Amino acid sequence: MRAMINRLVASRAGLALVIAATVSARAMPLTAAPQGDGWVSLFDGKTLDGWKASDEPGTFRVEDGAIVVNGPRSHLFYVGPVHDHRFTNFEWKADVMTFPGANSGMYFDTEYQGSGWPSKGYEVQVNNSHTDPIRTGSLYGVVYVLERNVPDHVWFTQAIKVQGKRVVVTINGRVVVDYTEPDQPLRGEGQADRLIAPGTFALQGHDPGSKVLYKNIMVRVLR
Repeated sequence: MRAMINRLVASRAGLALVIAATVSARAMPLTAAPQGDGWVSLFDGKTLDGWKASDEPGTFRVEDGAIVVNGPRSHLFYVGPVHDHRFTNFEWKADVMTFPGANSGMYFDTEYQGSGWPSKGYEVQVNNSHTDPIRTGSLYGVVYVLERNVPDHVWFTQAIKVQGKRVVVTINGRVVVDYTEPDQPLRGEGQADRLIAPGTFALQGHDPGSKVLYKNIMVRVLR
C-alpha cells in the first residue's frame, strides 16, 4: 500500500511539473528561431504581430504574404521579441516592390514614436520614381543615390549592414552606399539624433499616393 501511495504521489508531482512547465512556456515571449545562417524573420507573412504603427495604422495591411504600405503618413515600428527589438550590430534586409510615384523608407537605429517623422536613427530611402530625386538606397540626409537602380513593379532586395560606425547598403547584392559615421557628424537643425545607436527598425508610409510592398523581412545579429 505504501509503495502504491508513493507512486501516486510521484505521478502527481510529475504531472504538476509538466503543467507548471507548460504554463511557464506560455507565459514566455515568443521568439523566432534563427535559420542555419543566423537570419531571423521579423514578419510572419500573415499578420502585423510584433509591429506597431504611428499616426495612421490603416496605412499598413497584409496581403498575399507582404506588408502593403499605402495611405497617409505613418511609420510601422518593429516592437517584437526578437533581440527585444534593440539591435546594435546587424544585417537587416527586405524584399521590396515599388509602384509608380511611390516613396518609402527603411529606418534603423530608431525607436517607436506615436506621430511625426521618426526623430532617431537613419532612413534608407525606397524611391524609384517619386518626384523626390533621392533614390532607393540613399542614406537619407547623409549620402544620396541619384541614379535609379531598380524599376517599379519588380521585386528587389535592399539590405543594410551596420557594424560599429560603418553602414553598408546594398541593392540586389550590389553596394550603393558605404558610409562610416565620423566622431562628430554634421547634422542639420532637428537632426541631432540621426546617429548610429542601439535601436529598432521601421517602415515608412510617406504619403497617400505611395504604394510599396515589403516581404521576407529578416535580421541577422552580428558581433
